[in-house]
Amino acid sequence: MAHKPANPLRWLRLDNAAKIYPAARRRNWSNVFRQSVTLTQDVDTAVLRSALDVTVKRFPSIAARLRKGAFWYYLQEVASAPGIKEECSYPLTYMSKAEMRQCAFRVIVYQNRIAVEFFHSLTDGTGALVFLKNLAAEYLEQKYGIQIPYEHGIVDRSAAPLEEELEDSFLKYAGPVPASRRDTDAWHMGGEPQDDGFLHLTCFHLPVKETLALAHRHKATLTVFISAVMMQALANLQNEQNPDRMRHKRIKVLIPVNLRQLFESRTLRNFAMYTIPEIDPRLGEYTLDEICRLIEHKMGAEITQKHMASVIATNVNDEKNALLRLVPLPIKNAVMKAVFDSVGERKSCLSLSNLGQVKLPDQMAQYVERFDFILGVQAAAPYNCGMLSFGDTVYINFIRNIREAGLERHFFAVLRDLGLPVTAESNRNER
Repeated sequence: MAHKPANPLRWLRLDNAAKIYPAARRRNWSNVFRQSVTLTQDVDTAVLRSALDVTVKRFPSIAARLRKGAFWYYLQEVASAPGIKEECSYPLTYMSKAEMRQCAFRVIVYQNRIAVEFFHSLTDGTGALVFLKNLAAEYLEQKYGIQIPYEHGIVDRSAAPLEEELEDSFLKYAGPVPASRRDTDAWHMGGEPQDDGFLHLTCFHLPVKETLALAHRHKATLTVFISAVMMQALANLQNEQNPDRMRHKRIKVLIPVNLRQLFESRTLRNFAMYTIPEIDPRLGEYTLDEICRLIEHKMGAEITQKHMASVIATNVNDEKNALLRLVPLPIKNAVMKAVFDSVGERKSCLSLSNLGQVKLPDQMAQYVERFDFILGVQAAAPYNCGMLSFGDTVYINFIRNIREAGLERHFFAVLRDLGLPVTAESNRNER
C-alpha cells in the first residue's frame, strides 16, 4: 500500500512589520523577546518535548524558520520542533542567522519555568502569549491528565490553523492616506558597556490592587501610570547625569499598541503599532499628574482606527512600491537598516510594552505561579522594559546591557516615594 505523501511545509511572506527585523540585525544584536510561564512543579522535559511536538503543528506562522529569497525574506514552518535548551546565565542570548535558518524561536527550561524566545519577525507579544499558553496547556494535559477548556486564548491543538490567524492584517487595514514619519529625537542613556555580553535583568513586583488604586487616584490606567513613573525616573536620571537643564533632551517612551483592540483581526502574526508620549525637561519639572495627562492625551489622540490606519499606510505604501519590490535583497537590507538606525530607535529612550492581564482557565491556573515578559535591549540603546499582570502581581522586567543600574534605582525611588510596596529580584552579575 502506497504511503500518503506528507503535506508540503507552509511558507509565508513576512508581515509588513516583520520585514525590517532581518535587515536591522547586526553582529551582536538580534531582535528577540522572551515570554515565560512558571509552574508550581518542576518541568518534566520529556513531557514538554511531546507537548511541543503537538503545539508547533497548530501554529505554523510561529513555529517557523527564516529563509532568504532573491527579493524578500520569508518564513517556512519547521518540519519538527526544535530541541529544548537549558537556561543560560542570562536571557535572550544572541540568535544567529544560522540558528534562525533552523528555527526562529527557542524553548528553554529551568526547574519549573518554561521560556520561549521569539525572533520578532515571527510574531508580536500577543501572538507569542497565545503560543506559550497553548504549549503550557498541552504540557499540563499530558502531564496531569486534565482537560483544559478552550477559552482565554487556549485552542484545540489538534485542529488545523485558522487562515485568519495567518493573515497580514497590516495589508488589510492600511488607510487611504499615509501619516508623516517626522519626529524629534529622544535622550539616550549612556553607561559602561557590559563587554562580556551579559544582560542584566531586574524584575519589579507590584501588588495589583494597590497599584491600580494609586493609578486611579491619578486618574490613569495602569499603562499610563507606569509609563508616567518611567518617564519621571528617566527625567530624574538625566538630571542626575547632567544638571544643566537647558542641555537636556526630550524624555520619550515608546508604548506598543495591540491593534487587535482597534481592528477586527485574529492574526497571530505581528499586528502592533506604537505611540510615543514625551516631555521636554527644558520647560521645567513635571509632576506625575502632569505626565499622566500628557500620556493620556497622546494615547487618546493616536490610538484610534483612523490614525493607526494612516500610520499603517505609511509602511504598507513602501512595501507596495513597484521599484522597491524589484530591488535585490542585499540592497533592500542596506536601505532598511539605514532607515531603522536613523528613525527606528532614535525617537524614544526605551520601549515599555504592557501585555496586560494574563487570564487562564481555572483548570490551568492552579498549576501556574507566574508569567513574565522580557524585551531584548535596543540595538542602539541600553534598556528596554516589558510588563504584565498575573494573579495579584504586576511583573515589570527591566533589561540592560550596561553595568550601571541608574534607571532601576530611580524607578524604584519614584514608586517608593508614592508609597507603593515594591520588591525586586535580579540576575545581578558580579564579574
